[in-house]
Amino acid sequence: MTEDRATLTLDTEEGIRDFAITIADTLADTPASHTRVLDIRGISTLADYFVITGGENERQLRAITRQLADELARRGLRPTRVEGDSASGWILMDYSDVVVHVFDDELRQFYNLEDLWQDAPVVLEIQ
Repeated sequence: MTEDRATLTLDTEEGIRDFAITIADTLADTPASHTRVLDIRGISTLADYFVITGGENERQLRAITRQLADELARRGLRPTRVEGDSASGWILMDYSDVVVHVFDDELRQFYNLEDLWQDAPVVLEIQ
């Protein structure tokens, strides 16, 4: 991640969008695969963006969430809530306006959030 904390503002729509993209960029430096940023602003009040990504196994899920949390914490950004763990196959990291879903492959297919939120525009996709 190349942005400085001072340049990341989370009090504007553009800043929140940039934060979601920054999360996806950070995930690109982890074992994460098939990362998608969905803009859910017009469809839900849960958050503004979902970042959905996956890993192949428990160890990868642990590495993905640890690297993301560490990088964002280094910049003074901490989730308001974390649900699940690598053993459960689904970790949700709630950064208020941006919610990160980290799935193992099996649960990602089962819950299929991309299909559930199919009306949400895809802002960014990283294979």
